[in-house]
Amino acid sequence: MEDLKISKKKPSFPITGKLHNYLQEYNRNIKIPIFYDDLLRFQGSIVVYDKQGKDTLWVRTYYNEFERETIDLSLKHVYSLLISDGNEEIFKYLNVDSIDYCTFGNSKPFRVKVRNILNDNYTYFYVKKADASRVYGLELEHMLSPYNLNFLVYKDTLIEEHISGIPGDEFIKNMLPDCLPNEKSQIAKEFVKFNERCTIRLLGDMRSYNYV
Repeated sequence: MEDLKISKKKPSFPITGKLHNYLQEYNRNIKIPIFYDDLLRFQGSIVVYDKQGKDTLWVRTYYNEFERETIDLSLKHVYSLLISDGNEEIFKYLNVDSIDYCTFGNSKPFRVKVRNILNDNYTYFYVKKADASRVYGLELEHMLSPYNLNFLVYKDTLIEEHISGIPGDEFIKNMLPDCLPNEKSQIAKEFVKFNERCTIRLLGDMRSYNYV
């Protein structure tokens, strides 16, 4: 995984007053009960491996037994704000299965897995340090792409909804060779559109293993 070697990292920029006002106007700035720094207080961790036994560069975190209960409740609240406008009635149907920490990258995010115990479906969201360039990029992508991007910002913490997909390097290696010519043509067209959007957004996130 040669592209994992970073010589220079993108600097982080604070949320300005004007950006804060914009986020507030469009309901992106919402008070949340937990911050990025709260999740850093984990007591231990183990490496997360993929199906091939390779290090994913994520570690599964463990917290003090008494603190974990409060953290889980706060993360359920964040999930409800992100997905269902803060409806607390869904809390009893949710379980926080895991909290993973990324040891690689600029933002060193936490990935939270939340499962609906009624149907066993699960989803992820990410907890990161708020970075103005990332926020601008997310908002531009939300406006310019055909997809809606859910995210919230409160003080120095950024919450992002997970974007479903397949890691790009896995897709190219295992699935692209089996695609029909017309499918490859459509993929190429979508990639050109995505590449054009990347020229004006500020996500800085074009790595081979990103989702497609």
